[in-house]
Amino acid sequence: MQKLTCSRQAALGCLAAVLAMLLGGACVPVSPLGTVVVGPGEEIQIRSMEVLTGLGVRGIPRQRAVALAVADFGPIKGHRVTMGAGLDTLCTAQGGKAAANTVVGDRRVVAVVGTSCSVGAVEAAPIVSQAGLVMISGSNSAPSLTSDLRGNAGAHHVAGYYRTASNDLYQGQAVAEFAYTLLGLRRMATIDDGDPYTAGLAGAFAAAFEALGGAVVAAAKISRGDSDMMPVLSRIAEESPEGMFFPLFPDEAAYIARQAARMEGLEDLALIGSDALLLAAPELVGFYVVAPDLRFESNVNEATGKSGEQVLADYVALYAEAPTTASFVHAYDAATLLLRAIDEVAVANGDTLYIDRARLRKALSGTSGFEGLIGKISCDEFGDCGTGQTYILQHTDPAVTDITKLPVVYLYQP
Repeated sequence: MQKLTCSRQAALGCLAAVLAMLLGGACVPVSPLGTVVVGPGEEIQIRSMEVLTGLGVRGIPRQRAVALAVADFGPIKGHRVTMGAGLDTLCTAQGGKAAANTVVGDRRVVAVVGTSCSVGAVEAAPIVSQAGLVMISGSNSAPSLTSDLRGNAGAHHVAGYYRTASNDLYQGQAVAEFAYTLLGLRRMATIDDGDPYTAGLAGAFAAAFEALGGAVVAAAKISRGDSDMMPVLSRIAEESPEGMFFPLFPDEAAYIARQAARMEGLEDLALIGSDALLLAAPELVGFYVVAPDLRFESNVNEATGKSGEQVLADYVALYAEAPTTASFVHAYDAATLLLRAIDEVAVANGDTLYIDRARLRKALSGTSGFEGLIGKISCDEFGDCGTGQTYILQHTDPAVTDITKLPVVYLYQP
């Protein structure tokens, strides 16, 4: 075998030469972000990072959807793909950080699907990015993670981050147009808990509503874990709003809705929240729910050939229950986008596979016109790959807790 002597300055060139010899002349570029080597008989390692406890009703369906996507996509160049044991991000900053550190501690891992919550992504994404991996989420929606949709990077944007969930600026615009134009409301209140998701969405709505000519007369803050909402609601009642937008997590959203119904001056308030409100307070009727990409049954994922209806049927057959969040289809699409990109960039030499991390990012960034369960998917320069399509539904029957069964009262398409 030819002997090579490498100086520090020529180290990268020598490494390329060594690889070329080992691969019998196959072209394997030296990646600035590193190359994952998958040996003979070894599996391609990806990871799922979702909330599995506490708000697990939100994250578990997405983790299951990733598993379905991996099975449907099949092996890549003769190597099975595994997501290992799911990592619980707890829907907290600390949970996101801990899960990310676990992922990057294993150099075999190629990429991550997750996180569930934007607050977890704020901490996880920089760690994953610094390690050279990619991260693609089916549910993060805070604008700060990508951009303001006007060409400016968000405060928490990092390279290698992508999402099939839509930027909350679309949902904020949808709710504003619905409240102002269809409901005829001019005075609105908002409530958030300071989380990147709730604050970002409430802020997006406020800016869009005021641009239409409306006024946000009260912008209140609560804390996660609060249960007595009467002091906050009392202050809001003093401003005589006609409606209230509160995109909170389930427990806090339910406390707000139930207590607002008992607050003098707020009994007839138009209430608009996320699908978390449907899960937590189904006995209340009349409120509105904002949600993305709900009519997916007839759409077909081009990477697996499965329709939304088929994926849903597979889910029910395997797990003996329906998914508790419609965003499981976003996770399915996120996983297949990732697997397709890995398949595109992986270089095989015999039974060994080489995956260039930098080329993987480039492949995901180049996604354009991919047919997914959520519709046609294209990724912009900041990693936003969602369609922006938003539904507003009304909860009119306490017996209905499946959001896809609620009547649609407004559809927003960018």
